Amino acid sequence: MFVSVILDMSSDEHREAAEKILKIFAFKEGGKNIYESLTIGETTLARLKRDLDKISDSYDVIYFYQFPMEQTLVVSSLIKKRWKRRVIKGDMTPPDVQ
Repeated sequence: MFVSVILDMSSDEHREAAEKILKIFAFKEGGKNIYESLTIGETTLARLKRDLDKISDSYDVIYFYQFPMEQTLVVSSLIKKRWKRRVIKGDMTPPDVQ
């Protein structure tokens, strides 16, 4: 499963702690405050979310973009210390090109 993590941390200390955790979970930096993994499983992802939750505060924002999960895009976010999850379903077959 492909997972992208976007960090918007309230302090450099929180950002550095989050980056350290992401590197432990073998995420690669894709850009400033953007990390990606092609190999993370669902149980490992749940553990990553718990670890990031522990080091964050209510001013930190973290987004997870997961694809594919049963042919859907799943967007999870940690905002004000509350997790939200959005599931976007749709036909994943490319349109015919004419």
